[in-house]
Amino acid sequence: MEWIADPQAWIGLATLTLLEIVLGIDNIIFLSILVGRLSAEQRQRARVFGLGAAVLSRLALLFSIVWVMRLTAPLFTALGREFSGRDLILIGGGLFLLWKSVVEIHAALEGTDEAEVQPSVAGRAAIFWPIVIQIGIIDIVFSLDSVITAVGLVDDLAVMVLAVLIAVGVMLIAARPIGDFVDRHPTFKLLALAFLVLIGVVLIAEGFNTHLPKGYIYFAMAFAVVMELLNMRMRARRALRREPLKLRHEMPGGRPPDSQIPS
Repeated sequence: MEWIADPQAWIGLATLTLLEIVLGIDNIIFLSILVGRLSAEQRQRARVFGLGAAVLSRLALLFSIVWVMRLTAPLFTALGREFSGRDLILIGGGLFLLWKSVVEIHAALEGTDEAEVQPSVAGRAAIFWPIVIQIGIIDIVFSLDSVITAVGLVDDLAVMVLAVLIAVGVMLIAARPIGDFVDRHPTFKLLALAFLVLIGVVLIAEGFNTHLPKGYIYFAMAFAVVMELLNMRMRARRALRREPLKLRHEMPGGRPPDSQIPS
């Protein structure tokens, strides 16, 4: 516990925690999309299970750092490139993320509503564990990069574990409001799915040893979110301006009732 008295360790903890939270954004979005398929009473339980799997996978990888570092050693050569265990995990996770995102986008664009996909509570209960398993699969992929980042930034294992626990705690608090917001606004759901498609492409590219900085993708998605928020505000103000005109046309003689005429 000598790190407690080391100011550099606290700086490393703050930096690593922030990075873990940023790297967990895509995890929260994927979690929010999947739990949207469940009934309202099952969603929070699925979030807890999903983020619990994220904690376990990150801690398991942290406590097997030597094995994680071996994943970067080349296994074979193909297409003129060397591939490691990490590369194969990233490519597989990227393909899984692409497939899942495209399926969700297709369902949204085709107008497949929740009642058609899960017609009953029993049907939703039947897909609870498959959804948790899917969250667990993608957690392993996201955890791999998260742990490699932690190992490269901090030397003390206790600092890494504490940063992971704090970051997942923040993710648990943020997962529900973000998920509810995405469910209420279909446009944001499509933006979130587009974000996951981009993350899938980045994972595949990194699996082929082509580094694409995630900062550019996060900036592009943040810009798209800000623009959509401005559009929502503009649409709301336009609707408020149209409401008095609608009332005026609906009233006999084109006049609102006396109670609505300002004094």
